[in-house]
Amino acid sequence: MIDPKKDLLYRLADDQLILGHRNSEWNGLGPILEEDIAFSSMAQDKLGHALQLYSLLHELGEAEPDTVAFTRNAGQFHCCQLVELPIGDYAFSLMRHFLFDHAELLRFEALTASSYEPLAQVARKLKGELKYHVLHANTWIRQLGTSTDEAIEKLQAALDLTLPYALALFEKTEAEPAIIAEGIFIGEDALRQQWLENISRVLSQTALELPDVTTISPGEGGRHGVHTEFLQPLLDEMAEVFRLDPTADW
Repeated sequence: MIDPKKDLLYRLADDQLILGHRNSEWNGLGPILEEDIAFSSMAQDKLGHALQLYSLLHELGEAEPDTVAFTRNAGQFHCCQLVELPIGDYAFSLMRHFLFDHAELLRFEALTASSYEPLAQVARKLKGELKYHVLHANTWIRQLGTSTDEAIEKLQAALDLTLPYALALFEKTEAEPAIIAEGIFIGEDALRQQWLENISRVLSQTALELPDVTTISPGEGGRHGVHTEFLQPLLDEMAEVFRLDPTADW
């Protein structure tokens, strides 16, 4: 059985790396200049978060961060499927950002009390940046979710599409009992409940309606190496520079 610390770190790091790259694809394409800059900045943050988490894995005996990030194939990644989907239109990327970063802020706030002190220290540093990510998402969800019929319709469609993938953020692995028992993390069920309460609170301030999550089958498999058709092409693109020059910095 995999070390529970490594199990959790791989999931955390892979999510950050893949969504960081997806967010970077908005560079030059944002609907307004401010959003172009915002998504680029959040992408940079997430890549930095991934590096810190891969560095913890290296301290636990795994390969160097660049090697771990750029030499695995899709089946060896532990990211959720939500982060690997193409950026779509702005409504889709905004809703993914809203759902994902609410979960991440809660996750890293909980990790500040982790029994695994190196991760707790990283979490204390990262949660400040994640608060700004959530603030950004909330601002635009509230603004666009109470504006025109077109904006509300697009956001509702994006919410309906992304919610099953977002619920799979909390997919458990076989290491879950040990992760909880050793005090490394509070567990996915507790996190999911907090997340639902938080996103429901924000959405209640808009014209958007949160679908009944009890009727939705969460997407599954990402945490166990089963991914969408979009991940491997993305990994191939990400690894181009590393294959040309493994000594290049990222």
